[in-house]
Amino acid sequence: MSNLFAPECWHTTTLGSVIELTYGKSLPAKVRDGISFPVFGSNGEVGKHSLPLVTKPGLIVGRKGSFGEVHISEEPFFPIDTTYYVDNFHGQPIRYWFYQLRFLPLNQLNRATAIPGLNREDAYAQEITLPPLAEQKVIADKLDTLLAQVENTKARLERIPKILKRFRQSVLAAAVSGRLTEEWRNGDNRDRSFKKLGEAGVDVKTGPFGSALHKSDYVIGGIPVINPMHISEGTITPSDSMTISQQKYMSLEAWHLRKGDVVVGRRGEMGRASVVTSEEPQLCGTGSMILRVGNDALPEYLEIILRSPTAVSYFNSASVGSTMVNLNQKVIKNLEVYFPSLNEQTEIVRRVDQLFAHADRIEQQVNNALARVNNLAQSILAKAFRGELTEQWRKDNPELISGENSAEALLERIKAERAAVKPAKRIRRKTNA
Repeated sequence: MSNLFAPECWHTTTLGSVIELTYGKSLPAKVRDGISFPVFGSNGEVGKHSLPLVTKPGLIVGRKGSFGEVHISEEPFFPIDTTYYVDNFHGQPIRYWFYQLRFLPLNQLNRATAIPGLNREDAYAQEITLPPLAEQKVIADKLDTLLAQVENTKARLERIPKILKRFRQSVLAAAVSGRLTEEWRNGDNRDRSFKKLGEAGVDVKTGPFGSALHKSDYVIGGIPVINPMHISEGTITPSDSMTISQQKYMSLEAWHLRKGDVVVGRRGEMGRASVVTSEEPQLCGTGSMILRVGNDALPEYLEIILRSPTAVSYFNSASVGSTMVNLNQKVIKNLEVYFPSLNEQTEIVRRVDQLFAHADRIEQQVNNALARVNNLAQSILAKAFRGELTEQWRKDNPELISGENSAEALLERIKAERAAVKPAKRIRRKTNA
């Protein structure tokens, strides 16, 4: 389809009439460890090699796997056989074609039934509108500036979730040390009480193990089994593929999760803990533990304790296991933290919830902004290839887009150059019998 929005001085043609995609060359992974020239695959740079296949700057286009991905090398490089490469631009700016190829829907042209891939003829058939050479240079310069600003904005936004994660951790640390409610106590630290969880009446039960629950007991669409993988950021997200039958569930009554229980992962990454808020049947999995509080503690405060940096650091240092960290009941019961009155626990939970909700709102705003920034990059490219970024430039420089400087003249020159280097067909001579 023709670009109806392109300037009249641009020339409609196909990608294959302007550039040539050349096949990359096989290069064993074991020799991609040199110290000289970059090696490119469909995912980008994958190593170094002592000799380049391409001896000048060029573009790399994914052919298999991450097909349609476009990368640029400003120095000699080696494109491997999962890629195409472009090394002859016929005097056109390489960065213009880097952006043009990024804009084209090359990653939507897969016709393969096994390994996803980009057929060269499909790429060649893509319709483009070719600007005059001088305008290509102006477009490339403008895109360099605008997209650099977009990338800088994106990089700053992507740092915010990490900052928010540290903020949440600092809130949890303050909560279990008494600092979060110091002002609420009017600065009075005399009654700060530190207890081990066992001393605070916390009951701990390890999930079923041994012959109690096997992988063969799992069914699809049954009663959820809650393992560490289902616990994240204080939330339980059951999996439909990790469930058991009603009959098996009833046989494991000791590990039924009740509303108000705190379930904590005892394997792998420490700090996975959540209060059970659902009244639907759920079972504590083999990799988890059930914690139940007495009259002197709130389940929500116990969750805060278990997710805090204080607990995570202690668990990592005190847990057993050489290959994977494993909690046991003794380790959990020996965790010593700030254990105030129920009134102060309630205030701590309220403040943590309030601060986390504020962080969640910021994170959602950041995610929305990131989505807009990602759309902005594509929008800028679209404007560039509709000629909108250079509209005033064309008005100011009519002599650079007409006559021998026109897009038609550029295309004819490219065709002539390509024809001149095209290898002549070999003619087989007939021999007399």
